[in-house]
Amino acid sequence: MLSLSTLPPSSFLRPHGGDRRLFQRLHYPERCNFEKLGSYQIECKLAKLKQAPGGTNPDSLIKEPHKYFDQVIISVRSGDGGHGAILKMPNQSPAKPVGKLEKEKARIKGSIKRDFDGSLVLPVGGHGGDIVVYADEGRDTLLELHKKGRFSAKRGGNVDSTGVLTPQLRNGFASPSLRIPVPLGTVVKQKRGKLLADLTQPGQEILVARGGQGGISLLDAPEHKKKKLMSLTSNVLRDDSDKVLTHGQPGEEVSLELILRVVADVGLVGLPNAGKSTLLSAITLAKPDIADYPFTTLMPNLGRLDGDPALGPEMYSSAATLADLPGLIEGAHLGKGLGRNFLRHLRRTRVLVHVVDAAAEDPVNDYRTVREELRMYNPEYLRRPYLVVLNKIDLPQANERLQSLTEEISRIGTDVLPMNPQTVLEASDKLVPRTSDEEEEKDLEDYARPVAVVGVSVLKGVRVKEMLKQIRAALRQCRDSE
Repeated sequence: MLSLSTLPPSSFLRPHGGDRRLFQRLHYPERCNFEKLGSYQIECKLAKLKQAPGGTNPDSLIKEPHKYFDQVIISVRSGDGGHGAILKMPNQSPAKPVGKLEKEKARIKGSIKRDFDGSLVLPVGGHGGDIVVYADEGRDTLLELHKKGRFSAKRGGNVDSTGVLTPQLRNGFASPSLRIPVPLGTVVKQKRGKLLADLTQPGQEILVARGGQGGISLLDAPEHKKKKLMSLTSNVLRDDSDKVLTHGQPGEEVSLELILRVVADVGLVGLPNAGKSTLLSAITLAKPDIADYPFTTLMPNLGRLDGDPALGPEMYSSAATLADLPGLIEGAHLGKGLGRNFLRHLRRTRVLVHVVDAAAEDPVNDYRTVREELRMYNPEYLRRPYLVVLNKIDLPQANERLQSLTEEISRIGTDVLPMNPQTVLEASDKLVPRTSDEEEEKDLEDYARPVAVVGVSVLKGVRVKEMLKQIRAALRQCRDSE
């Protein structure tokens, strides 16, 4: 039989039919007529813990990390300053020390701190903790920041005193800064506000919220002694309104928007299952997920390409970073597939590599589709140096039409030289892509032709060295132009 003692504390009782007399009979049985008590059904409902407003569902972070890994909004608050104190001058001790050693001890113990001009130095409250965002090489995504959307630094310590100015008084404890690590390439901006920093180098940091200053201490004395104290220090309590000076300043509270833009020299783009991840794993030590179904890559993968041997001793400083982006489909700029949000990670690239499945039904149309999506997102992408890699030429249907595909793709475009990559980076370094009317009127044929069109089989290792030679040549040309 169900009794009130067996119900969980977070449950409630609800009688069917809206009859509230059941509760009176349960709590006040001596007032009830049990002969008229009918049957009731009791339902127990456990209260659910409400999710914090603005937080991200932890299940979504696990199931759909590609939606949250490169953008997050957090709230930060620096620490308040510690409070000062209202002090009184100590009473003069009537007993005088006898002896040289006792006099020296009394002098050290009784000496109050003074400034270079002889004025008294009074203790102040501790400084509140600052909030610092810094670039960390060990971080890859912003997923960790979704789990904790608010960061608060500690407040400064108060002046610990008994109300009397003594030599043992010290300043309040200064709170340490709260440092928030983010991946390389993170853009820090105020929410719906101005750009604060672009953290691209390891250890680069930005102070986003400054801690409050500590309050000062004031000396309190009778009116006839205040004039004498004014000659020793200006921190004298004149009236009750001066007590506000002992309060520490509050810390700053800011809402920040963090946007990750991958730092890479070469960007791999193409349709799903074109072989971008396989290409990345073949020429670098990266181990991306590879499968025979579309959209295997949900987040950009990075790999490190060895230096250019043609540069001699400089090859060790010419290593490049490759970024494998998730596949694009027609209409990605309208939100189809995985959408176009991943295209923001191409902003820092110097060279683009279009990976095309040569064994597909219409490889030329696939190439045009990807170029068109880039143009709809940001036309500046089409003004960068790029090369086309025709993958899977080990298949018979691809090997037979390799020459015709190479000639047809090479004819798309004009002989206009690509722009200086550094100029393109500066022109496209915006958080929100904008397309001018002049760029919208251009077709794909109005942009430069590819630097090279190479047929390879990444899986079999066919002509991979020739492809690497062309990629390094394009990177070398970018460095020379800078």
